[in-house]
Amino acid sequence: MIGLITGATSGIGKSTAVLFAKNGYNLIITGRRADRLEALKKEIETTYRVNVLALCFDIRQQTETEAAIQSIPESFLPLDVLVNNAGLAAGLAPIQDGQLEHWERMIDTNVKGLLYITKAVMPFMIKAGKGHIINIGSIAGKEVYPNGNVYCATKHAVDALNKGMRMDLLAHGIKVSAVNPGMVETEFSVVRFDGDEARAKKVYEGMQPLNPDDVAETVYWVATRPAHVNINDIIIMPSVQAAATQVIRKS
Repeated sequence: MIGLITGATSGIGKSTAVLFAKNGYNLIITGRRADRLEALKKEIETTYRVNVLALCFDIRQQTETEAAIQSIPESFLPLDVLVNNAGLAAGLAPIQDGQLEHWERMIDTNVKGLLYITKAVMPFMIKAGKGHIINIGSIAGKEVYPNGNVYCATKHAVDALNKGMRMDLLAHGIKVSAVNPGMVETEFSVVRFDGDEARAKKVYEGMQPLNPDDVAETVYWVATRPAHVNINDIIIMPSVQAAATQVIRKS
């Protein structure tokens, strides 16, 4: 079995790559940080004795993405699973104060990047008559919260694309699923707040969020259902979070 995981250099993507490798998957891992990609490749190959192909490119760039996917050797084809994990939030401001650079970064990564890599991968799956696309969404794709505006819009787009892919790829034997986490403690908030680690840490104060392994385990479960089973959509939340803005915190 072969899995391709985007955004594999940290957080959910890294945990997903490790878990799939632990269970015998050969992997294609992608990301923009070459040093982290190579370190993860070495760690996985040494620990789990599987084959790993590291592809370093910016998913926001269509030509880079297409060239990277076209460079995949035959030994890593056909792809069994694509995990569309690469994504981010940038900024947390009311829409009238939002920064255009933040908006474009989120749209280019969360929506256009997901589309670029999915379009590049789909022909392999269609030719094989099988495959599974798992889109990592968010509770922000189910609800809108104050100051979330454009980030929520991008994740609502992922939710719609997940449903559309499911319909359009049905005739080709390709499964499509979404895993939508609530609060997960990763580099997510550090990126959102432009590297402000103190502010990022406050997001999770007084509560126990999900960790990347929790989400990875859910992704793996979705990927390993029997051939006749497709999990269309899952929302996974910390037990202390009931909605995007409803969290119980210890004082």
